[in-house]
Amino acid sequence: MLRRIAPALLTVLVVALGVTALAARPPQGTPQRTADFVVLAGIAGLRWEDVDPQSTPTLWRMAQDGSIGSLSVRSAHRPTCPVDGWLTLGAGSFAAWNGSRSVDGCPSAGVTVEQPDGIGANLPDQESVVQYNQQRLPWGAMPGSLSESVRCSVAVGPGAAVAAARPFGRVDRYASGLPADPRPLLGSCVLSIVDLGTVEGEDPATRAEEARAADAELARVLAARPPRSLVLVAGISDTAQPARLHVAVADGPGWERGWLTSASTGRDGYLQLVDLAPTALAALGRPMPERLFLGRPAISTGGRPADLAEAIDAPASADREAAAQRSVSGVFFALLAGVQVLLALAILPLLRRARPHAGPAGPTPVSGRIVAVVELLLVAAALTVPAALLADAVPWWRGEHPGWIFAGVTALLVAAGTAAVRFAPGYAGTLGPLGAVAGLTTLVVGLDVLTGARLQLNGVVGYSALQGGRYAGLSTVGLGVFLAGALLTGGWFAQRVHRGWRPAVMVAVGGLAVVVVGSPYLGADPVGAIALTAGVSVAAVISAGGWLTISRLAWATMAALAVGIGFAVVDLRRPPGERGSLGRFLSALGDGTGGFAVHRSSTENFETLVNSPLTVLALAGGLLVWFALLQPWGGLMRLFGIYPAVRAALAGTVVAAVLGGVLDGAALDLMGAAAALVVPMAALASLRVLGHAADRTRPATGRPRADDDSGPGGVGPVGGGDGPTGGGGPLGAVHPRPISGPPASAPAKVTQPASDPPGDRREDADESVDPTASGSTPDPTPTVPVPPRQVSRSSTEVAAP
Repeated sequence: MLRRIAPALLTVLVVALGVTALAARPPQGTPQRTADFVVLAGIAGLRWEDVDPQSTPTLWRMAQDGSIGSLSVRSAHRPTCPVDGWLTLGAGSFAAWNGSRSVDGCPSAGVTVEQPDGIGANLPDQESVVQYNQQRLPWGAMPGSLSESVRCSVAVGPGAAVAAARPFGRVDRYASGLPADPRPLLGSCVLSIVDLGTVEGEDPATRAEEARAADAELARVLAARPPRSLVLVAGISDTAQPARLHVAVADGPGWERGWLTSASTGRDGYLQLVDLAPTALAALGRPMPERLFLGRPAISTGGRPADLAEAIDAPASADREAAAQRSVSGVFFALLAGVQVLLALAILPLLRRARPHAGPAGPTPVSGRIVAVVELLLVAAALTVPAALLADAVPWWRGEHPGWIFAGVTALLVAAGTAAVRFAPGYAGTLGPLGAVAGLTTLVVGLDVLTGARLQLNGVVGYSALQGGRYAGLSTVGLGVFLAGALLTGGWFAQRVHRGWRPAVMVAVGGLAVVVVGSPYLGADPVGAIALTAGVSVAAVISAGGWLTISRLAWATMAALAVGIGFAVVDLRRPPGERGSLGRFLSALGDGTGGFAVHRSSTENFETLVNSPLTVLALAGGLLVWFALLQPWGGLMRLFGIYPAVRAALAGTVVAAVLGGVLDGAALDLMGAAAALVVPMAALASLRVLGHAADRTRPATGRPRADDDSGPGGVGPVGGGDGPTGGGGPLGAVHPRPISGPPASAPAKVTQPASDPPGDRREDADESVDPTASGSTPDPTPTVPVPPRQVSRSSTEVAAP
């Protein structure tokens, strides 16, 4: 009875863990009305490296008294040109200006601003811009949403006119520049948007001069600011390729000496350009538009250093790290894919010659030293991604040659990790390296997530704040190696316990991984948690043996659907401004705008599939598994038969990686990251299984039946059923008597042939049978040497006695 309801109980447990992890949310500060007036001042291209007490004294004092952060200026176009940045500010969503683009990607012509009455202004191109964003771009932005949310707005300068123009092109109050006395103009409306100029180029002297001019204009704005006002200064856009992080400063009541953050980033000190519009409305106490902004209102948090120079160094360093990450990341993944492809090609002849053969025919065995070296290379390849993650603990981006420094640090960490695995207890066992590498990877990524995912942000194998997609939690690569490591760790632990306890072990380890991935406090990836739930369910139902039947697949599918539906129900019950990505997507489906999200996801999947080097890694790993490891000579099918829990873990990894990649717009990136860990370890374990294909065990007197389940590793006294010749073998054969030697009724002591190397002895629970494991004492018969087992074509073809 318990066996029949076990899948249902496991499904309920996994669902409960998943929904609990996803439903809990960290407390978010509720923005309150803090100002009667808001002034948004934009300086295109301004970075934190431009801010110092000499060139920008006004901005320095403002940053000293207010809250600061790094601003990601993502828009609907890459790079975000000044006109795109201003338009995105006014839309509160990713927007872009239409028209022709020059070589560097920015419109070649300026913005036409007409002043028919001398009070306001009109943008004749606004109607076509609105249609372009509504019909051609996947974000469905509505330019002018910010100005439509207030009764009156002021624009100073052409860039500000783009942000303040209503959807039909009208600007309520407009001035081409600050008047001699800006007080009347800035006090005429509750919202004022001011264009303070542009800081562009890479020449330090030129940038300093332009920043000084913008700072002088800012001083005039601050001197004329209305009472009880909030002033936001933002480096509104890039000015050329490549993209950079920019300045964000808030000064006003309730914004004293803190870090800027928002629910859209989830990390202190980081803000998005789309957050500025909802921040202005929240500060004024105005309701958000019916069509919600993509951004969230900013808040000020504590923890900022008292020394402003030290505080500013953090966002400036983040900008340098993000810039270095962009140049190093592509090279790293290309090299990783190339190395793993070369290893896959090198291991093919070893797999062909790994199985011992009897008689004069057969290939010459490969030297043990060569096999040992290849095994270490496979371990090193599997540890490359977690080593690269740890390398970001060293500020390699500050050096003169950041790429070489990163490569050196990563190589040292890979060497240290490989040595730790090599000298770990149990390395000589078939599953020893697999368990050690999987556990080490899970530990590294898990500890980083538990401590705030600081190594993920702007890391080479993490995510970049310049992309504007994620600022906290797990990255795509981090999720791939973590789910693979967690499931393999669960499979390794499950293989070492009684067969009846294996599903519980898989659920325990996988359930913890689901909590780490899905919790907003930790991994903050609901899609990844749903995908991992499906993978854990698949692994649990087949971990004790058997195949992935339709009913078992149905239970796994039901678990993933239950977690997704449960989280969706909880998320939809929250206020619109507090919903997560899943709740907002379902809300968009309800109001007929969900097609934009579907279009974005399909576009991201296609672009990632075509452009990412991880696609090569996933395809190369799949080809090696299908055309080599899964072949009769490849060893993986034999590994699956001997170790069903490992087979379950690998199947769960494939399910979770494929499902997560499709739903998260990552295409094969998630599978490629998982393959970077799984494929080398599967190849290593297959090599070792083939190397022991001729090994055999002798059952002792009184050995229980094959279905007795009395051994800790499965069938047999000490897991013999999952051993090389036990009932859990590839064909499930149970030998009623010893393979050779005297009959079972007259047991004899067995000794290994003198020619067998010590490393070939079985060290795993499922690979050895202790003659006294059954509790009986063997008769004191003389020792009988055991001749090698005769193997011609497969491990199940046994020579006649």
